[in-house]
Amino acid sequence: MILYGSNTSPYVRRLRMYCGIHQLPIEYKSIDIFNTHDREVLIKHNPARKIPFIVSEEQAICDSNVIARYLQDKFSLPHLNWDQENLLTTINACNDSLVEMLLGDRSGFDTKADVLFFNLQRERITETLVYLDKQCTTDVFLNCEYLQISLYCLLDWIRFRDLADISHLNGLLNHLETWQQHTLAQETDPRS
Repeated sequence: MILYGSNTSPYVRRLRMYCGIHQLPIEYKSIDIFNTHDREVLIKHNPARKIPFIVSEEQAICDSNVIARYLQDKFSLPHLNWDQENLLTTINACNDSLVEMLLGDRSGFDTKADVLFFNLQRERITETLVYLDKQCTTDVFLNCEYLQISLYCLLDWIRFRDLADISHLNGLLNHLETWQQHTLAQETDPRS
């Protein structure tokens, strides 16, 4: 099984950490989606042209959520319950909005402009972070390792890219600091 992705992607990093914690037999290949050869690999396996994706026995599995479910089935790992799935959706919504803002900035758009698209992204980012700050100490959250890893990867990516101010969100800061000490967090750090 080969996991393809980028070292800086929080979606890829969460899977790398999850596989590492469970010692799953996954090979990781970093690809540059802007490199001609790597882009061909991406297009061959994922028509949505997004990372991560995993190739297992000639079957491509796309999207971090689907990959996680696939790994949970294949290796008999615990599945998320509906409340946990909803929290994961919230983490992903924040992450997706941050990606949109980063791509907007890199494309030369004024992402601070008072326009509907950017206003909606900023609102989603702010509100999901406040919500996650409250939820990250609940039993629903704490009883799910994949959620904890996913939130950590989001928060560390926010810091890495300087995408949002989380200095007032103590629950999130505590979560970030707790997971930063983990060996796999250090081994997958996008700064290295």
